[in-house]
Amino acid sequence: MNIELATQQLITALGSASNIQAASHCATRLRLVIKDETLIDEKKINAIDMVKATFSTGGQYQVILGTGTVNLVYNMLSKQLDLGEMSTENVKTASFEKLNIVQRFVKMLSDIFVPIIPAIVAGGLLMGLNNILTAKDLFYAGESLIDKTPALTDLASMINTFANAAFVFLPVLIGFSATKRFGGNAYLGAALGMIMVHPDLMNAYVANSATAIPYWDVYGFQIEKLGYQGQVLPVLVASYVLAFFEKCFRRFIPAALDMLLTPLFALLVTGILTFTLLGPITRELGEWIMFGILWLFNSLGAIGGFLFGFFYAPIVITGMHHSFIALETQLLANISETGGSFIFPIAAMSNVAQGAAALATFFLIKEVKMKSVASASGFSALLGITEPAMFGVNLKLRYPFYAAIIGSGFACAFIAYQDVLAVALGAAGLPGIISIAPHSLISYVIGMFIAFGISFSLTFLFAKKLKRQSNEQ
Repeated sequence: MNIELATQQLITALGSASNIQAASHCATRLRLVIKDETLIDEKKINAIDMVKATFSTGGQYQVILGTGTVNLVYNMLSKQLDLGEMSTENVKTASFEKLNIVQRFVKMLSDIFVPIIPAIVAGGLLMGLNNILTAKDLFYAGESLIDKTPALTDLASMINTFANAAFVFLPVLIGFSATKRFGGNAYLGAALGMIMVHPDLMNAYVANSATAIPYWDVYGFQIEKLGYQGQVLPVLVASYVLAFFEKCFRRFIPAALDMLLTPLFALLVTGILTFTLLGPITRELGEWIMFGILWLFNSLGAIGGFLFGFFYAPIVITGMHHSFIALETQLLANISETGGSFIFPIAAMSNVAQGAAALATFFLIKEVKMKSVASASGFSALLGITEPAMFGVNLKLRYPFYAAIIGSGFACAFIAYQDVLAVALGAAGLPGIISIAPHSLISYVIGMFIAFGISFSLTFLFAKKLKRQSNEQ
């Protein structure tokens, strides 16, 4: 492979060097910010041997090249364009300017929650492990593992403590990430999160069963001493306000006193506003949103599951699925009330369906390059990474995509009817079984078989129908 020649062909197909605003790469993809995407010649790009697939999302034009190759192409691209070493953050900043207001809001949520996902995943999976140890009827009729093996009791208690930590102190994680995203000092955001879950406050998880909530009496004005454990919206809003005040105070406070007074005033003002106004309002609003969506999903049952599963992949195309992260975090943080997240299993069914359609396409097409992309991306989708399969195969041919969303719809109708819930985030696909509540494991597996079977079969059926139509013409 002549990397220099292939890179030059890529630049030409992208509409010339002047049309490329910024570039970076991840493990497999070249991430580009293009000034005018109408100048891109996708046929020429896909004709380049090293290119496996392309797609545009979130203000970025991404070219899938594969591990190893992407590094060589990026280095050559940087050299030919004289872009210098650009980080993914540079590209994100440049691509953000190309988004509309809704896309910017979704991107903002993604930037805040994606960095804290590992902590949420770890906590959720530990919660699942604790459920395996303590769930009755899972291994023994009417008994749990710790009932049969009392020596495991303290181990289960220890795991439960580890699992709850990320959710009890969730405002600290979100405060750090959100304040950083809003342009403030991330450590001030973490301090604000600590204030919101301080031990002197009544724990939010026990507030509903409490006979009375303590309060501060400030000149006759009563302020509830109630914590914000497991809350998302209050700390998001408070973090924005904190960053806003920090930047405001920094404009007026002399540089010599900035380090001393700016954090003091920003944290004091934001803290008071949080407990008197922002917190109570956003807590109520957050609970309305969470239980409203739960009520809607539970009320629609299998029909709601089908609709959500059918439209999940189209939602992914728009990038709007990133907004679900905040809702899932809230559902998992209040798992004692919600039972878990219904969104994760739906995402898993959609991913499996896309993978099945791509794998079916492998057996249907003859073009060598597309077969290679279909096989690799199909297995990738089964493991939870769908973009290569969706953009590189299914959407290009269309009929596999239609088969996949139908298969996803029926699978999600089944798991919604069976009330399948996840107790953790993770890889939304075959490995996602470890994130599922113990009572939902069998239904989750059946749902994956439904998603795979229908999508795989319909892809063959649609291909046969299209072939017959073309022969008739």
